[in-house]
Amino acid sequence: MSSINMTFDFFLSNCSHGIRALSRTMATLMCLATSWSAFATAEYQPTAGFDVAWENNYITEGRDNLDHGGISWAVVNIEQNDLVVYAIVGRADQVNYVEWNLGLEYNLHLANNVDATVGYQRIEFYGDERGSDNEFFGALTVNGLTWFVPAINYTYATEAGGYFIELSLQSPWEINQHFTLTPYIVQGFDFQYSSEEHNGANHFQFGLEAEQKLNDSMALSAHISHSIAQGDIKQQASVDNIQGSLNQTYAGIHFELSF
Repeated sequence: MSSINMTFDFFLSNCSHGIRALSRTMATLMCLATSWSAFATAEYQPTAGFDVAWENNYITEGRDNLDHGGISWAVVNIEQNDLVVYAIVGRADQVNYVEWNLGLEYNLHLANNVDATVGYQRIEFYGDERGSDNEFFGALTVNGLTWFVPAINYTYATEAGGYFIELSLQSPWEINQHFTLTPYIVQGFDFQYSSEEHNGANHFQFGLEAEQKLNDSMALSAHISHSIAQGDIKQQASVDNIQGSLNQTYAGIHFELSF
């Protein structure tokens, strides 16, 4: 069922979500505006960003989170002295699903070529069922190497009571001063974050990202990615009696505006 030819019943079922989303949007924008005023009195002026994105499937941790269809995202963020406050809203284009992420993160410069990030986000999602979670996350990135940028990402979810680790390696290639191609690989490990019955290798993913800088404040990017299921996903599929391929291929586009 396409979003254009949705049934009237489907439209009604989403109206309440749309009203709540609009209220949350207004509250978020007011909050961010207040933060902007407070930040402006500091030594350095803050920077703000607005992003929109679309993916043909909603894939995280090697799993498709929707029965079918893709998802659109909108992001608002404000950064001041390495502190970032952000709000994210996502809406599925073919099923009844809305997700909100509200969070903050802080960037640490540990050494000349080593950066770290720590943060927290609150997740609320609405669909056939309503749910929420709290996530604490961190990342460590090594810059300055000739060909590669290695990184490790850690996420702990309070609702699941587990954590997820990703080891990644990317290699940005500047074709010219405006266009960059970045192949990457990711190895994910699940420890009761996505499933409770198995700890260890979850998925292996590789892909290619392309970014075109339109000017100093705007950029357009796209990616194509392929995820290969490993032990954690296979074990969960066996328990849920899921048949067929567990691998995922998906793509997306992303527009970024900063000011």
